[in-house]
Amino acid sequence: MAVTLRPLHPGDEQAAVRWAADPEFCLAAGWTPHLAPCLISKHWKRLIAGADPDFLRLGVEEDGALLGYVDLANRQTHTAELGVAIGERTQWGRGLAAQACNLLLAQAFGPLGLTTVRAQVHAPNTRSHRLMLGLGFTVMGSGEPELYRGEWVEVVCYVLGRADFEQASAPP
Repeated sequence: MAVTLRPLHPGDEQAAVRWAADPEFCLAAGWTPHLAPCLISKHWKRLIAGADPDFLRLGVEEDGALLGYVDLANRQTHTAELGVAIGERTQWGRGLAAQACNLLLAQAFGPLGLTTVRAQVHAPNTRSHRLMLGLGFTVMGSGEPELYRGEWVEVVCYVLGRADFEQASAPP
């Protein structure tokens, strides 16, 4: 079945609480493990309300089930930063993140009018590096080290321009 993106709805915070109960997901996604469900729920209710104009989070859905999310953060006139997480660990490795990111990038470079999308990946996160390269992103340098899985690691910065996305998305 195909992945779709949708706005977040009241009640989606319950899925986030379920994801947050999985310490492996938390470590992979950069979430703080073992947070109280009420804190996760409160945070997600703010996201669902959509009060931040510089941040867009959409739900990743398949067969009516919310499996994860994609983000455009730090949105400015022509650029934003991509984020993605598949919260249902049993669904990892199926290509859902790539499908979801392609859908979001089509919106970013289409109706939203962005010309550049950036992404940051922790150096040890090999799956995310493969994802970025598969989407057509190129490495543009390193960012400040960040805590990832309990260790300080290098951050690899990626960039994708509209023309490169359109070329990569064009049928052969």
